[in-house]
Amino acid sequence: MKFSEKWLREWVNPAISTNELSEQLSMAGLEVDDVAPVAEAFSGVVIGEVVECGQHPDADKLQVTKINVGGDELLDIVCGAPNCRLGLKVAVAMVGAVLPGNFKIKKAKLRGQPSFGMLCSFSELGMGDDHSGILELPADAPIGADIREYLDLDDNCIEVDLTPNRADCLGMKGIAREVGVLNQLDVKEVAISSAKVTTEEQRGIQLAAPDACPIYLGRVIKNVDLSNPSPLWMQEKLRRSGIRSIDAVVDVTNYVLLELGHPMHAFDNDVLSGDIVVRMAEEGEKLTLLDENEISLKSNTLVIADQDKALAIAGIFGGLHSGVSEKTQNIFLESAFFSPDAIMGKARQYGLHTDASHRYERGVDPELQLQAMERATELLVAVVGGEVGPVFEARDASHLPTPAKITLRAERLARVLGINIDSARVSDILQRLGLEVTVKDDRWEVVAPLYRFDMNIEEDLIEEIARVYGYNNIPNQAPVASLKMRDSAEASIDLNRFKDLLVDEGFQEAITYSFVDPKKQSMLFPDLEGLVLPHPISSDMSVMRVSLLPGLLGALSYNQKRQQSNIKLFETGLRFTPSKSEKSGVVQESMLSGVLSGNTANEHWSIPSASLDFFDAKAVVENIMSLSRDEQNIEFKAESHSAFHPGQCAGVFKDGQLIGHVGAIHPKLEKGLGLQGKTFAFELELVSISSRTLPWIKAISKFPVNRRDIAVTVKETVDTGKLLKSIEKLGVTDLIDLNLFDVYKGKGIEPGYKSLALSIWLQNPERTLEDADIQKSVDIVVQALENNFSASLRD
Repeated sequence: MKFSEKWLREWVNPAISTNELSEQLSMAGLEVDDVAPVAEAFSGVVIGEVVECGQHPDADKLQVTKINVGGDELLDIVCGAPNCRLGLKVAVAMVGAVLPGNFKIKKAKLRGQPSFGMLCSFSELGMGDDHSGILELPADAPIGADIREYLDLDDNCIEVDLTPNRADCLGMKGIAREVGVLNQLDVKEVAISSAKVTTEEQRGIQLAAPDACPIYLGRVIKNVDLSNPSPLWMQEKLRRSGIRSIDAVVDVTNYVLLELGHPMHAFDNDVLSGDIVVRMAEEGEKLTLLDENEISLKSNTLVIADQDKALAIAGIFGGLHSGVSEKTQNIFLESAFFSPDAIMGKARQYGLHTDASHRYERGVDPELQLQAMERATELLVAVVGGEVGPVFEARDASHLPTPAKITLRAERLARVLGINIDSARVSDILQRLGLEVTVKDDRWEVVAPLYRFDMNIEEDLIEEIARVYGYNNIPNQAPVASLKMRDSAEASIDLNRFKDLLVDEGFQEAITYSFVDPKKQSMLFPDLEGLVLPHPISSDMSVMRVSLLPGLLGALSYNQKRQQSNIKLFETGLRFTPSKSEKSGVVQESMLSGVLSGNTANEHWSIPSASLDFFDAKAVVENIMSLSRDEQNIEFKAESHSAFHPGQCAGVFKDGQLIGHVGAIHPKLEKGLGLQGKTFAFELELVSISSRTLPWIKAISKFPVNRRDIAVTVKETVDTGKLLKSIEKLGVTDLIDLNLFDVYKGKGIEPGYKSLALSIWLQNPERTLEDADIQKSVDIVVQALENNFSASLRD
């Protein structure tokens, strides 16, 4: 929001400097981005009148003029501006004047003709970039007056960067209200009177989408004269707010936009057919905008239409064929309240951004439509004349926002801010902000104004009190708090423990976006359909991730393309799986994922070069799972997965439940994902691995450990892991450890079989084991292997 400081001071004029005002606004949350003079420094420029204007005898593009500046003699000045003409009031830099850039005006001869000064444009006076012609002043401008005084150029343009929740300050009315609150001053409101109705011309209004537009006002003004320009004071206020003057109708609607913060639009009434219909667009419906671009409307877009066609995108952009032109004689003024939800994102959808859409998608005051209509009518009639019709309205109260009723407790206010603010001061702040306040005992019952969409809960009021009272006025006091040991379950594993382990393994933590490229995600997970974002940042970030792998693989590819060969990355975060059974429509699960590629170590003369393989990735997962101290219940089983290479993928199971996968990324996906060489990955459900078996204490046995080695032959197809676990589950009382120390195939072993050498460790905590006890335990193991795996002892 950019505005003139003097315009603001017409509303409220605190006795503070420009710098103090800027600091005050910034500290109140309305950050001032820039303060700049409306015109650069210059002197010696006065108002003159062109009394003679003729063609230069030796130059086609120059004119020789005589200018009356109120002196005894007329000034001869050569001018090259195309708009210079007889009778025009102009800005004259006389000999001796100093223009911006320390440019001094001297007597000169241009193509043989004397010139005693210069006729100035906006750019030459440092008032903007317009250098298309000299500055044209009103016919009643006083000859000889200083142009700085006449245009009131000792002024500043203040630009405020507003947060999205402060749409109420996108107009002078709102900014002035804030300054009044901060300085405890009353605001001088603009007097708005109802226009005298001189014609009964009107149109019907149909609200076909009342949830998107619950209020729509219209008015017809007949027989306007659009040849009349906007008054200079209005053009200057628009210019100082960063808006170029176009014509009277556009200037008036823009002026009301800046003054009250309420957008308006004007149509050529003669091209409208029947009633005005506020409806949703038909899919593919065509509309040519004011910038002459034709667009195809989508069915989610609110439009203003007549009985035959769409006229404009509601709250965003007008249509070319229904717009006001220099030939327009009758205009139709629109003033409406559009729901922020109906406008939000639509301007971006069509590649547009307008002052109107900027305000409507943040929320305008739903009680301001009639005031805006009457103010615009008053200004228009004063400039272009015309016969004013009655205001006609369509309203659906059931879809209008309702005021928020909030209770502010004095105890809560003091506790949050850390200070006690006088009750009368709190009441004054709330009332000046526009709230209806009722004081009851130690609390304030308030009704928030409808233009403050951001006020809904008690914390919102506390925030308002703090910023208006002044953060600088709140003393610095160190908080006093008693320390209490945090409750923690010893069996739970902190997330940072996993991170520390992976960092020790040579991984680096990555943080990727939760929204990913749908094409790449579908390559990895063709059977899972991600949640599609309604308003994505870009097409390659348009769906929520169903796994952390798309983002991690993208980060790995990014690094590989920058000559990084050995890469290990991990990430913790949520995956989002669509589910009709969930109220929110999506299941969110915390995951731990990692990717690795390259060699086992950086190149070194003492270390053999070896590429990472499946077992390196599996080892990382085993180390992660070891934190649970529950190795007996953890298994790796061969699994098939769309993202992984067949035969190089394992499912990770805990207590028989699948909790993740580890494996090599499928070779056919490497090119599409931009991967260079073989890549390995793993992904585990955090909730399933975040608990551990607690250790328990027992006395150290005083008796010796006995080891017995056995070798059995089994079929090659026997899963060695299952064989070992079966021994552990036999319940051999004295078994304390079991180890596979050799696997042999070859001479002496039948084809299709393998030999497994096992060491069995036995110990009793209360006595020394006899040979008979040991043999009995060994026999139990051998018998079980024979029964379950058809194993036989090797001779």
